Amino acid sequence: MSHPPEGESWPAPAKINRFLHITGRRADGYHELQTVFQFLDYSDRLWFEPLPDKVIELSGGLPGVAVEDDLVFRAACALQTLTGYPGGVHITLDKRLTAGGGLGGGSSDAATTLVALNHLWQLGLDEDRLAELGLQLGADVPVFVRGRAAWAEGVGERLTPLDALDTPWFLVLDPALSVSTAEIFSDPQLTRNTRPLKIPAFLSGAGVNDLQAVVVRQYPEVANALNWLSKYRPARMTGSGACVFAAFPEETSARAVLEQLPAPWTGFVARGCNRSPLLERLARAG
Repeated sequence: MSHPPEGESWPAPAKINRFLHITGRRADGYHELQTVFQFLDYSDRLWFEPLPDKVIELSGGLPGVAVEDDLVFRAACALQTLTGYPGGVHITLDKRLTAGGGLGGGSSDAATTLVALNHLWQLGLDEDRLAELGLQLGADVPVFVRGRAAWAEGVGERLTPLDALDTPWFLVLDPALSVSTAEIFSDPQLTRNTRPLKIPAFLSGAGVNDLQAVVVRQYPEVANALNWLSKYRPARMTGSGACVFAAFPEETSARAVLEQLPAPWTGFVARGCNRSPLLERLARAG
């Protein structure tokens, strides 16, 4: 985006899944899972400019996605409908997070829209109500609304904060492709009966990403990215992919590996955050 609007933006941070287990499948077709969400200090950015007469506009959304299907637009409409707010808004979105990368970009954008407009429109909805509304938009939206690193169960909506989770530097590698979450979860070879894990076991180093084997089989480039990054540090896929990550104790060591990244892959280095940059922005807004 060459000319961002005036005023301070609102961040929509990336997340990584430190592990992801599929523990069962529900009658409605959704999967029971366990995971740990942690935020990164690397974000999409959104600006909100008031408009009259309930008009909602969006610029800068994902190419090829109709405005009415974009989670940002849907979030604004849902909030406006729920509260009957009489005004509108023009939303400008600066996308940095790859679609289909497992970084939660669309869900994070939706959550930031709910949190920012609740503040800017002075609606007074509490965190629980915003998270409830967010769940109607996507299973990952509530964790972004609440803004704290968390142990998650159910479809990802039952959250236990993990305030003491370690916060290393992460190198996130993007192998330049998009993975369909629905396709991966519907794969007949997906492991769906992993034994539930306890939080202390995870903190002691247990846990894998059950989706990784399916993605690697279907997307050889993700396997190549994992193999390359694993030469430097233990590497894992986040979410349903395609991005992979590794933890480093120091920013300098992570950036030294990033400089060696082969084309056409891209990547970034970011610090893990147990408190979302969105909450910091909300606190500054008063």
